[in-house]
Amino acid sequence: MDAATVRPAQSDLEQAFRRDVLGGLSRGRKAIPARWFYDRAGSELFERITALPEYYPTRTEIGILRVCAPDVARRAGEGRVVIEFGAGSATKTPLLLDRIDARAYVPIDISGAFLRDSCRTLAERFPALQIFPVEADFMHPVCLPAKVPGDHRLGFFPGSTIGNMEHEPAIGLLRAMRETLGDDGMLLIGMDRIKDPLVLEQAYDDSAGVTAQFNLNLIRRINRELDGTMPVDAFRHKAVWNAPCARIEMYLEARRDINFEVSGQHFTMDAGETIHTENSHKYDEASAGRILRAGGWEPVETYGDADGLFMVILARAASGQEG
Repeated sequence: MDAATVRPAQSDLEQAFRRDVLGGLSRGRKAIPARWFYDRAGSELFERITALPEYYPTRTEIGILRVCAPDVARRAGEGRVVIEFGAGSATKTPLLLDRIDARAYVPIDISGAFLRDSCRTLAERFPALQIFPVEADFMHPVCLPAKVPGDHRLGFFPGSTIGNMEHEPAIGLLRAMRETLGDDGMLLIGMDRIKDPLVLEQAYDDSAGVTAQFNLNLIRRINRELDGTMPVDAFRHKAVWNAPCARIEMYLEARRDINFEVSGQHFTMDAGETIHTENSHKYDEASAGRILRAGGWEPVETYGDADGLFMVILARAASGQEG
């Protein structure tokens, strides 16, 4: 592993977190971007979520990757630089690296401590592989280390994270990935399928309450990092299916009227008022193809599971789309 992890100035992330939280709490309909779930505790809670019986996406995508990885390797060819957007614990990464004869691996994640832990594990498993960790919010343009080869790149974006974004930001992210990965770039992306709303609601509101703790951890982070006084016990986790938008929506709902401060600013919430913390859009093959093409990608192959729960799509950079 490269000795120096590329990190942003800590104040940049702190300022972005403060700006998003204060701005989101000041709206008529309060909302905080889902990317701020992932401090160390949030990342660890999400790893627990992925093992829950109700949460099908992770185990289903892993099953798909085990089957499709040889075909992806054949289509991608040898010597690709694998760039993973939102690497997290990199649980799925070995399934790809075992098959891809990668020149280098570049994991990008906003949680630096979690990123460094996962890179140490990967370095032990792939000792000959050059690994260049980058601590950054991949939702914005990312400056990669100068040592990373500039061509023959394969983007890896598992977990249906694209579903957390509204249509236009999702297209913007795909275009940014297109620019990062280059004219001969390819992208392997996971997308969750539209399915029975009951299956979806149970996946985002599990019986053990782990997803609720994941959602509530955002309040704990605000209190710890932004001098907040938000009473955690005054909020409940809420997950609902929005059929017209084909998405699960997560909220923090006030159980009672509350007053609190964040970074010296005063806020009030009425009982029943919510903070919108996450969207998780679901796709069919047609809608997945439309958003990929709008983002500068041409689907090459779609891989799925027998139950039609999830899909992994391999795409190539469309010609004439860069920039």
